[in-house]
Amino acid sequence: MTTSVISSDQTGGPREELHKHDTHYTLLGTAHVSKASASEVSELIRSGEFDAVAIELCPGRLRSMQDPEALAKMDLFQVIREGKAGMVAASLALGAFQQRVAEESGIAPGAEMKAALDEAEAAGLPVMVIDRDIGITLKRVYRSVPWWQRMNLISGLMASLVSKEKVSAEDIEKLKQGDVLESTFTEFAEESEHLYQALITERDHYMALRLAQENGDSRYKRVLVIIGAGHLKGMSDNLRGHLPEDPAEQLSLLEQIPKGSRWPKLIPWVIMLLVLTGFAIGFSRNTDLGLQLIIEWVMINGTLAALGALIAKAHPLTIIGTFFAAPFTSLNPTIGAGMVAAAIEIAMRKPTVGDFSRLRQDVTRLRGWWRNRVSRTLLVFILATFGSALGTYLGGFRIFGQLAAAG
Repeated sequence: MTTSVISSDQTGGPREELHKHDTHYTLLGTAHVSKASASEVSELIRSGEFDAVAIELCPGRLRSMQDPEALAKMDLFQVIREGKAGMVAASLALGAFQQRVAEESGIAPGAEMKAALDEAEAAGLPVMVIDRDIGITLKRVYRSVPWWQRMNLISGLMASLVSKEKVSAEDIEKLKQGDVLESTFTEFAEESEHLYQALITERDHYMALRLAQENGDSRYKRVLVIIGAGHLKGMSDNLRGHLPEDPAEQLSLLEQIPKGSRWPKLIPWVIMLLVLTGFAIGFSRNTDLGLQLIIEWVMINGTLAALGALIAKAHPLTIIGTFFAAPFTSLNPTIGAGMVAAAIEIAMRKPTVGDFSRLRQDVTRLRGWWRNRVSRTLLVFILATFGSALGTYLGGFRIFGQLAAAG
């Protein structure tokens, strides 16, 4: 294997040429927000020098790019029931930031990937998608940091939504070196080795493995690899190094979601036992005390869950249903108040095809999250869940405070 590096100059982005087995790879480091990069990609594919193209996309993002209306086929309640509401909301938040960048820069991030797909199709060249699924990357990023630091990640996403400032030139420059994931979390990644590992290092290794897997036995002899400039060095280093003959095992490891601690899953069951024990103690002392504890539990838990639904501008029947459901769902860890609230909201205000088609555009503005029925349902689920959780803890403390005072 021989390698040679071509530095960035006025004629194009940084490239690296290398041989691996019987294949010559041209790694092109692109700027994700750049008309020049998109033009360079088109010119290279049209040159006829390559018999295959590899791009920094995952299958999910490829489907989204090829079928912009794919969101309209989403079963919203199924997403919520499977616990994917937070992930969908995070993906929409990332997309909202991406759309704002597009509006400010005049070119959509990832235009060079779209150009690669169009030109490869016109030339009849096979396209290899080599990036890891964005959902897996988000989950590994989230699980890579201690639980008390995860609020920083969430706040980073929220800040991109609530900010009314124009996207700065610095933000656009960051996107030229990495993708929207990296530009959103770069501040935290620089301070966290584990976060950097999941966000950058792992993906460099993953893409090299995927390339080796897709091009097994060197069936393609000249491959153009289109990646963000920020991945150029890491991926080329991985390609130079030893790659297994069968990358499947290592790919599987990089696709696994790290298991979270078991103790947080036990908390709802412990709370349920404590609250029920509190009720039992109250009734054993005095029937009136027991009834008072139940009433206060219903009022605290139901009110805060309903308040969350109200903030999300849920349908009035959703708010009422959430109020009555929350005190019971909080004592049943298998179903949450947010799920009940979302189910009622969908029944009362079923999202239309237009809501799904406008979703990506609507969520680029904070008020759009409340205007669109899809995103509003996600907010109803999230805020009702948060309100019920807060009510559970406050209600539990109130019960034992009353018992202590009565004792």
